Order: sequence, then C-alpha cells, then structure tokens
Amino acid sequence: MGGTVIPTTGIDFSVIAPPAYLETFVAQEPARVHHVAAQHVLADDSYRAFFAREAERGAEIIVDNGLFDLGYALAAESLVEAALAVSAREIILPDVMRDGTATLKASEKAAREIREVSGDAFRLCAVLHATDDDEWLRTYDAFVTSDWAGAIALPASRRPDPDEQLCRTRWLATDYLQDHGLVDDLLVYRLLGLGRTGHLELIEQRKHEWISSVDGAAPVILGAMGVALLPEGPYEKPSTPRIEELGQIPEDRFDLIRKNICVVRAAAGSTVTIAEEHR
Repeated sequence: MGGTVIPTTGIDFSVIAPPAYLETFVAQEPARVHHVAAQHVLADDSYRAFFAREAERGAEIIVDNGLFDLGYALAAESLVEAALAVSAREIILPDVMRDGTATLKASEKAAREIREVSGDAFRLCAVLHATDDDEWLRTYDAFVTSDWAGAIALPASRRPDPDEQLCRTRWLATDYLQDHGLVDDLLVYRLLGLGRTGHLELIEQRKHEWISSVDGAAPVILGAMGVALLPEGPYEKPSTPRIEELGQIPEDRFDLIRKNICVVRAAAGSTVTIAEEHR
C-alpha cells in the first residue's frame, strides 16, 4: 500500500459469524449494514428472525446470493424470497472469479431474472472481477452504464501482486477510480471481505468517502483460533477454516473476538459497537 493516509470518514463493517453467534458478535448499535447469506435466511428460522429484527432497527440488509458458500448462486425466486423475508434493500449478483466477461454475463442474467420477479424492489450489486486491467476497466464501465447495477462491490485482494494491477490490488483500484474521476455518485460502492493486508487496508480506504461498507469473517475466525488482530499491524493470517466449518467457539475466546471486531471497526473508522443487549 501507499504512504501515510489521514482518514476522513468511516466505512461500515458487517461482521460475518456462524448463525449460532449472531447475538454475540453480529448485533449492531446502532444498526447500520449487514451482509446476509440467502441460504441461511431460507433454511434457518432464528437467522431469519435475527436479521429481520436488525432491519426493523434500521439496518440496511444486503442479501448475498450463496455462490461463495455453496458453489452456485440461488435462483432469482429464492433470492427475492430471502430478501423479502429480512426486508433487504440490496441483492448481490453472481460473479465469476477473475473473469469480467463471464461476471458481466452472469450478472446481467440474474438482474433480468430478479427484476422479472420483483421489479425494482431491490438495489442490485455487481461484483467487479477481471482477467487483466483492460478487462477490469471495460467491466467497470459496463456496470456503471448499465440500467440495472445500483451498487458495485470490489472483492478483496488475496495474493501479492508485484505488477500492481487494478484487478488484483484493491487499494490501487479505488485510488484509480478516485484519481480519474470515475466514481459515480449515483452508485453505492462496497468492499467484499478483508484481503491480504486485513484491517490495515481499511485505514487507507477511509480516505474514499464514497466507500460505504465492508464485510468480513476474519476477526471472528482468527479470534476463535486465539489470534489477535493488532491495531498497528502487522497482519499475518494463518491458514483458516471457512466460517461454516468453524464449529463451536469456546467462551474463553469471546473477548478476543470482540476485541478483534473493535480493531477492524477502528481501522474502518466506524463507531458501531456490538449491541450490549445481545452480548
């Protein structure tokens, strides 16, 4: 990443945790933004009820399509059903890793099918993937000029990128959009997940006031493993299980997880806390 940055604003952080720990780690005060798994909304009554309550408290609910967890995106009818069940405002469209052309095709198809079922009831969020920077720019332009994308999400940068490509290094991509006047005021911009520099990236991203939110499971997973996030870094992430494979979390790790969440929110400039009544 670049040099010293003076943060000017905050980015909302949506904690991702196993369904059994929503009350413990995910409840927000004030309720702001939640990324929600559509498949859990449809299959788990308590999960659905929790996020419906958060929506009533004022949270913006964003329904993910299930692709990352399931390996396939749920059908439009199921996504709309899940979104309605938790009073969601936004649905994330399917994407294809490192393939802008395939992502655009999948997103357009899903957007059309969702609109056939629900009209304009939901903002639709496109995820920006690409093979190279030329494709990244073309795909971004296609999203911005479309009549269906109301939000754009930038996926986390997972691996080192010595070539400093926009399609591989998210903090370079956001700087590029800012510096070239490519940010569209009519769109919502989100970050998906924490990347290879973890919460430290968020300190730099805070200078972009147009970035609305970021989600992530890292503070929960690492805390459950006994790993503390350090406010000033370094960020060193060991090999971790997926969130659905985490299993039961020992209670003696709860405080560490909460501290990790606080570290991420501080880096993001968010003043949201875990709601006391749920702890």
